[in-house]
Amino acid sequence: FTEEELIADGADPQEVRGRDYIPAKGHLADADRFDAELFGFNRTEAAALDPQHRLLLETAWSALENAGRNPRGGPSRTGVYVGGGSTEHMLAAQTDPKLAASIGALQVRILTDREFLAPWISYRLGLEGPSLTVQTACSTSLTAVHLAVQSLLLGECDTALAGGVAVDTVHKKGYVHHQGGIFSPDGRCRPFDERAGGTVPGNGVGVVVLRRLSDALADGDPVRAVIRGSAVTNDGATKVGFTAPGVDQQTAAIVEAWAAAGLDPADAQYLEAHGTATALGDRIEAAAATAAFKGALGTGRIGIGSVKSNIGHLDAAAGVAALIKSVLMLEHATLVPNADPGRPHPELNFEDSPFHLIERAADWPEPERGPRRAGVSSVGIGGTNVHVVLEQAPPRAGTGAPRDDSAAPEVLLLSARTREDLDSLAGRLAEALRAPGAPSLADTAHTLRVGRAPMAVRGYVRAGDLAEAAGLLNRLASGGASAAGGPDVLGEAWLAGGPAPEAGGGRRAALPAYP
Repeated sequence: FTEEELIADGADPQEVRGRDYIPAKGHLADADRFDAELFGFNRTEAAALDPQHRLLLETAWSALENAGRNPRGGPSRTGVYVGGGSTEHMLAAQTDPKLAASIGALQVRILTDREFLAPWISYRLGLEGPSLTVQTACSTSLTAVHLAVQSLLLGECDTALAGGVAVDTVHKKGYVHHQGGIFSPDGRCRPFDERAGGTVPGNGVGVVVLRRLSDALADGDPVRAVIRGSAVTNDGATKVGFTAPGVDQQTAAIVEAWAAAGLDPADAQYLEAHGTATALGDRIEAAAATAAFKGALGTGRIGIGSVKSNIGHLDAAAGVAALIKSVLMLEHATLVPNADPGRPHPELNFEDSPFHLIERAADWPEPERGPRRAGVSSVGIGGTNVHVVLEQAPPRAGTGAPRDDSAAPEVLLLSARTREDLDSLAGRLAEALRAPGAPSLADTAHTLRVGRAPMAVRGYVRAGDLAEAAGLLNRLASGGASAAGGPDVLGEAWLAGGPAPEAGGGRRAALPAYP
């Protein structure tokens, strides 16, 4: 950040101009914004509601829509496993006597304390599965994923939301660098790099939708990747201090996760590491991973990296960020380097290890022995270590089949809370249908019928192919009539307030979420 940006956003000018002040941080734009009415909060409640709650509610909604699920009409047996960090907003609200006097001290706590992150999602989206706010410091969100996996395997729920959020402040803010501390002296996080000097704090939010693979395939869900196994351990007292990581139990978490998957760690082609870029953290993680992946010792064939180089350390959301990055890499068959990659740190001894630091983006071909696989690690202060084994999604039946040009036109049903939102949604959908690999028109129509919450402001388009649909959606987005592409009985019934019919020959597809 520039000095002017920081001071304009409330920073102390004297601190900003200090010799050891680092004007950098992973900043989440619009973290103080919230679509309060969509979630049933009045203005007073919304102002008190912690930004982490707001963002997690919106992201849970978007995640369900991305999975082709109606956020308000999904299966009631949906579990919620999420966690967050402490925030400036929470501390200010809970020590504000005027706010307590206006809405009550208990209500302030319910709207701001992170222990209510999961229950608010369950309550506002009507989800009746287990609802747990998880807290294991930096490994919180990947621990949440592990718990959600266990819940699905035990049959406690049929769908699960898992993830985390970290917004310590909504303001642009740097940090003070202390010699020997964990923070980088130059505002750059370079995991496993010879220039590594520490981590950089960041803000973020991430949620994934999990289902048992058999159920997802049976329902035609858009599967992005498969979690083959996961495990959690704690270092106990076998380390130099409470905040220090430990080698043995990090190794154990990796080995146990791959054993749960019925695989060998050497079957991996990539490891998304916790990778804080601190001297102690990187050295211990490299030693632990080398011991776990010893079947590939000395080959250097397993790529290693950390999303912290791109977005900073997201604290409670760090693990789910790492998971999402790895899922996207599997989905796009691409190995992604750290931001600004350099040479590996010589103390990590990568030349005699299973790993190599990825230097540039490269194709990730399917190996001869099975599909693409990756491990994802997360380590929390206090010693909770998590590892998740990921595998590329199985091929989707019917993918790439040519479209039957004689098929009847499809009707795309849209709705929103306001006309402005409807226009934005139509524009986003038009862009998505023009993109390479766009879903079929039938899948798009089906997803809009079964995977969206019906709202008051409505529109539709009737089209015979993707190009026509995109053009008509753009017309709708520009403020055109609510019906585009000619009158349609189904569309007119939708405009009149009728329900969306569930019949149709399509499958769920990943489409743009509510704006």
